[in-house]
Amino acid sequence: MYMKLNLTNTGTAPCLLKGFPGVSLTANADGEPIGAPATRDETNPVADVLLAPGQTGTAVLRYTQAGNYSDCTMVAAAGYRIYPPEDTASLFLPQPVNACSNANIALLSIGAFQPA
Repeated sequence: MYMKLNLTNTGTAPCLLKGFPGVSLTANADGEPIGAPATRDETNPVADVLLAPGQTGTAVLRYTQAGNYSDCTMVAAAGYRIYPPEDTASLFLPQPVNACSNANIALLSIGAFQPA
């Protein structure tokens, strides 16, 4: 399943969004990551995405069904923990899915941010 991960500049000054977000599945908004974090999909090059207030940047997030892997021990995830590039504060995107507790199985991949 492919989806767009959009981040919008809600501040009053322009901001630079460059690179890849960190993404993992979690059991709840404050929970620890479940399984492997997203791998980087380097199909599109990293670009400087200068966002004026109100503008949005987007990255493509891919989720592979946990049931596709015979060696997956499925765990319920409440959603995605997202770390914007160059940031240590995370955001939580609620979307219940199945995760694999086995960290050797990469269910997620993420592309670099691009202008929306």
